[in-house]
Amino acid sequence: MQDTIGVDVSKDCLDACHAGASDHRPFSNDTSGLTALCRWVRERGDVLVVFEASGAYHRDLEQALARRGLPFAKVNPRQARRFAEAIGQVAKTDRVDAAILARMGVALQLEPTPALPEHMSELQDLLVYRRGLVKDRTAAQARLKAARPKLLRRLLAQRLAQIERQIGSVDGAVRALVRADPDLRGRMDILVSIPGISTVSATAILADMPELGQMSGKQAAALAGLAPMSRQSGRWQGHERIQGGRSSVRRSLFMPALSAIQHNSSAKAKFEQLVSDGKPRKLALTAIMRKLVVTANALLRDGRKWTEEPA
Repeated sequence: MQDTIGVDVSKDCLDACHAGASDHRPFSNDTSGLTALCRWVRERGDVLVVFEASGAYHRDLEQALARRGLPFAKVNPRQARRFAEAIGQVAKTDRVDAAILARMGVALQLEPTPALPEHMSELQDLLVYRRGLVKDRTAAQARLKAARPKLLRRLLAQRLAQIERQIGSVDGAVRALVRADPDLRGRMDILVSIPGISTVSATAILADMPELGQMSGKQAAALAGLAPMSRQSGRWQGHERIQGGRSSVRRSLFMPALSAIQHNSSAKAKFEQLVSDGKPRKLALTAIMRKLVVTANALLRDGRKWTEEPA
């Protein structure tokens, strides 16, 4: 049975719990605190550090552990909460959450999460900011259409121009990051070779699903939340439907799927066949999204570009 340390991550503090010794320690979520936490973890021997993916706050912890070669498992916060409920733990404090994460690692025998290169974390941060800018642009455009006073229209026009400049700056930084890394550049070239996938979509897919190319097609579809899940109980048989997975990947694949049914003959044929069989167009489009992610996974795994009739 593996030994684990659970770490509850917040903006200012890292609460750690060593499951094997029932030892709790608080650390500050800054450079000195991360150094002390990693030293404390190393002193406990062969342990797995378990923490939740909590947005920007967990990134420094993840990178600090990766730089020192310390194994860790990054878990979905919803799964951690459901595990706590399953074992009857209703209370929720930082100290309790750290203990729950440590216990979860032991009970589920979690596998270590592969450490990402630091440039991937930078790429993810850039894309998160870009998505925020796109939302701001949409909101500003809607306000501009409804605005009547000249002052508001002028200010909103200036705001839109500023947003466009910032999107351009972020896109430039992303391109520079991709050019500077041969592996990332190679993976990008493979993805954009697939009809329907643009540079923007390929970048988002690589950032949101860095594991792509290191798993089976079924695993890739499930991770993207595009694998149909059976719903059956006794004699009752419900319709299969997709659920879970990474919603950001599905959003990144939506427009490429629409483009694929226009420019990719095999995707177009599959879509039209599903529709002619009576399937809803939304379900047929989801099937094309699943086909895209499975194809991308296979090409990245094999290190080859897309062809009309793959060898």
